[in-house]
Amino acid sequence: MIKRSTDAVRQAWTVLGGDPARVTAVEYGGPSEVLPSRLPVRELARATVAVCGLAAAELTAARNGGAPPRVRVDDGAVATAFVSERQLRLDGRAPVNFAPLSRFWRTSDGWVRTHANYPHHRAGLLNALGLPAADGDNDRALVERVAAELARRTAEEVQEAVYAAGGLAVAARTLGQWAAHPQGAEVARRPLLSLQRTGEGPVRALPAAAAPAAGLRVLDLTRVIAGPVATRTLGLLGADVLRVDSPGLPESQDAHNDTGFGKRSTVLDLARRADRAVFEELLSTADVVITGYRPGALDRYGLSAEALAERRPGLVIGQLSAWGAYGPWGGRRGFDSLVQVACGIAAAEADAEGNPGALPAQALDHGTGYLLAAAVLRAVAEQHTAGGTYQAALALAQTAHWLLNGVSPDEGSAPERYQPETYLAEARGELGVLRYALPPVAFDGGPANWSRVPDRWGTDKAEWSAP
Repeated sequence: MIKRSTDAVRQAWTVLGGDPARVTAVEYGGPSEVLPSRLPVRELARATVAVCGLAAAELTAARNGGAPPRVRVDDGAVATAFVSERQLRLDGRAPVNFAPLSRFWRTSDGWVRTHANYPHHRAGLLNALGLPAADGDNDRALVERVAAELARRTAEEVQEAVYAAGGLAVAARTLGQWAAHPQGAEVARRPLLSLQRTGEGPVRALPAAAAPAAGLRVLDLTRVIAGPVATRTLGLLGADVLRVDSPGLPESQDAHNDTGFGKRSTVLDLARRADRAVFEELLSTADVVITGYRPGALDRYGLSAEALAERRPGLVIGQLSAWGAYGPWGGRRGFDSLVQVACGIAAAEADAEGNPGALPAQALDHGTGYLLAAAVLRAVAEQHTAGGTYQAALALAQTAHWLLNGVSPDEGSAPERYQPETYLAEARGELGVLRYALPPVAFDGGPANWSRVPDRWGTDKAEWSAP
């Protein structure tokens, strides 16, 4: 028999300001042999989905009266959702999740990991190494050239040179090295996340509705996985989610096919007067704004948390970053794979030969996404009775610190065998037939699936859905 640890659920729910007594209202089940890892990834994943379910149930009760509905967490559904980008198929085709130059590399003194999925990050990496891609280079030839150049340099040298060139590379560190690093020390001083009432705002009188987020308008200014998972979840729960991207930063259609469920997607150039006017009109009636760009990147458009709160009292503002908006790395870009390497997770998951490893899922991304959705729901529940303006701030590095220092592992195992197909569904959309992971957030009376599947990225109108 398995004894599922609920310590992490209690920790996260308490940080979110939830009633600790509600933690016992979650019903757990499903196969336990999922997300195998030396670290308690399964427990982290379960906890983040559980608190999201608790927040959804709480808001449902606030809108409809009565006791919050029962929350159910199935470890199989959670595990499948945490690798949703790997389970996705479009007309049978698997997506491309990592480009050839996104990987571990040996350096003269250790290891470095790069992220070059996007063209501008790929260019930054190659420029930093003095290796502009030659005409006719195939992937294998380019990988060999990069490997030879990196082998001549130290990991720290590569990290700083690539960052200066606008690329992404992080030196692999042990747990102890990260703890001694200035950014690691700053992360360790902070809680898992913050959710604060930062100003006054009107009481949000929400009518009765089966879907807890029904009627909420969410501006989604996020990319890649963590932020889009949060807004995908809010879309599941009834919110009108509109993702807004810049035409200068195109998104992978494969990525959007995974995280575009339950939302619409449009493109606006905030540097153009006409597009900015459209955006301001959307913002004027938004209830929630979620940003996932590096700290400070949107400030020039008046989209810092402070500016948003001043302009729109009563907003719920969610901010997501890789390293946190503080410390020497506060302004740096980052991704789950890089955070794992920097904070010692890759070293903890190393193989017998000492080659760095990785978690069985982009667990920092997915977990932080569900925590962010939970924070938004909790803020709206507070507004329902007391009004106010709320700000939530989360970082992948803080979620990593929690995994390494706060999450307790389960004891024992359950006999039920994990069968991923149990937690998959198919739907036909304008792009073709999508096979996808079902949402893991579940509570009595709640939605079991999204109301819309993704269409082509950036092609929806820049307007809210009709009431």
